Parts: sequence; structure tokens; C-alpha cells
Amino acid sequence: MRGWMGKFRSLLLFGALTLILTGCGIENVSALKPKGYGSELLFDLMMISIAIMIFVFVIVMAIYAFVLFRFREKKGQEDVIPKQTEGNKALEVIWTVIPIILLLVLAIPTVQATFDLADQSSQDDEGTLTIDVTGNQYWWQFTYADQEISTSQELYIPTNERVYLNMKSSDVIHSFWVPAISGKMDTNPGENTNTMYLEAYEEGVYEGFCAELCGPSHSLMYFKVIAVSPDQYDKWVEDMKNVDPEAEPETASAQEGQELFNNNCMSCHAIGGGSAGVGPNLANFGNRSKIAGILEPTKENLKDWIVHPDEIKPGNQMPAELVTEEEADKIADYLLELQHSDVGQDVPVIEASE
Repeated sequence: MRGWMGKFRSLLLFGALTLILTGCGIENVSALKPKGYGSELLFDLMMISIAIMIFVFVIVMAIYAFVLFRFREKKGQEDVIPKQTEGNKALEVIWTVIPIILLLVLAIPTVQATFDLADQSSQDDEGTLTIDVTGNQYWWQFTYADQEISTSQELYIPTNERVYLNMKSSDVIHSFWVPAISGKMDTNPGENTNTMYLEAYEEGVYEGFCAELCGPSHSLMYFKVIAVSPDQYDKWVEDMKNVDPEAEPETASAQEGQELFNNNCMSCHAIGGGSAGVGPNLANFGNRSKIAGILEPTKENLKDWIVHPDEIKPGNQMPAELVTEEEADKIADYLLELQHSDVGQDVPVIEASE
């Protein structure tokens, strides 16, 4: 009896914990609080699945309880064998037909959502925004081909517009996922390009992740999707088009840092314009909410990243100790002055750790 009660308490505890955890969706981070067209479709499918599972669980538990009490051993009938029932066609039809019906209830909206999310019919329409996304170990590159803009780690999109993403990888398989806006899509190396679309309902900074194990720093491969109004998005595009990589910084330290950056870093990075080399485009770097996707945007963190990137993101391609601590200090001053657009700076950032 005590053993049975102990198991019951454990089951009750885990059940209560599960119920509590279902309320842990975080604004702009969790798929449980959808803020986009794709995530809303997936959320509805989850609710249908949960409703079906609850229905099946209740029915099974009701049958189990009925059998447990109806056919329990009674005093004075310890040796009585209940009447055996075999080959009941009605029961066999019922427990065959009901699962088929439940599967159809789930399958029909699932197939509809699958075709809906794979719809590319409007991608070639005039005015449709298409962005090339490239997954790298361990960062993301976003190329706005029509605007000749390249950014990294922060993807800007207009709200209430369908934005198509052509996705591939420069090295291994990654998986692009912004839970609050849409589902996942793999980025594959080679010529294969996958396409998906994002449609955010509200302005905000949405947390993105790599959802495919891609190396030792897979869990650190964060990025942001910054959804702003169409007018603000147009302003951001104009600001980024007018980036002058040769513009002279304000402070003497940053001016020295620009020269050091040009001599040591420009073979991999770029400031404005099109795609960089093997490293991220650092235009508007001073306005980013994170350094390397994970560090708070402070000068000390930036210096640590410049000198010891391998310690912060093991396995990344950035060479360590390419410059001295003193040189890194000046390069950090230069990079933090790269504030080419203030669009999106007033949008609250909600982190996955909150």
C-alpha cells in the first residue's frame, strides 16, 4: 500500500510540474505565445494534438476505472473466473474506427498547414521581400540582394508582410528557428536551397536559435529577428544603403582602431555594402543588442571576444590573439562607434534566459 501511495505522489508531483511548465512561455521567445502567421498555425496544431491526447487519456482512464471496480475480486468469490468474452465485433470496430477518426482530425489540418507554410506562389511578385540566409559556425548572415545590404546576427523585417528566406549553409547543417514567428527550416551545405517565409504580427525583437546540432558552440548560435513597421523598415534600408565604410570615427582611439581593423580584420569582415568574406558584415555593429550573439554589448566583452574568441565560442573560425590587448581596445572603440541606424533601438529585447 505504501509503495502504491509513493508512486501516486510521484505521479501527482510530476503532473503538477508539467502543468506549471506549460505556463512558461516567454514573450517574443516561445512557440507557446505565437506572434506570427507560421507560429500561429503550429500553435493551433499543438492545441489540436493536446485535445486529442486528453480525450484519449480520459476515455482510457474511464474504461480502466470501470474494469478495475466492476471486475475486482469480491469476498467469497476468490476462485470465481469471470465470463470470458472473445471476438466481439462491435468492440473491434469501435477501437479501430475511433483511432482512424482521431488521426484524420489531426492529419487534415496538418497537411493543410504543411502546404500553406511551403507556399512560394507570391515570392516572385513585385514588391515581395526576399532575403538570402546563410548559416555558419556559429553565426548567421543575412543578404538583402535587391537592396545590396548584408548584415549578420540581426535580421530586420517589416511587420505584417510575408518575407521569404532562401536558406543554405556554408559548412554543416544548421536549422533556422524563430519560435515566436514560425517553425524550423534546415540550412544545408552545397547547392541545395530551402525556402520559408516569416510574417510577424507585432513589432519586437524575437529570439532565434539554431535547432540542429552543428558543433561545440551549437547552443551559442543565437540571433535576433527585429520586426519594425514598414515605414521604419524603409528608413533602416535607406540608412544601411548610405553606410560609408571609410567614414572617419570621432575619437582618436577609434581612428587608430579603424586603421588596425582595416589592416587585420578586413580580409574576413566588411563594413556595409554586400557580403563580407568568411566573417560577418559588421555594419551598425555599435547598435547590436549582443556581441557574438551571446555577450552583453560592453567594451570589455568586445575586447575579450576580439582577443579570445575560441574561449567564448569554441570551434568558431575567428583566429585568436590576432591583435594585442591594447590594439583590441582601440578596435573595440571603433566598432562601438559603428551606429549607422537607430531603427529598432526602442523595441524591447526579451531574452530566452528571462
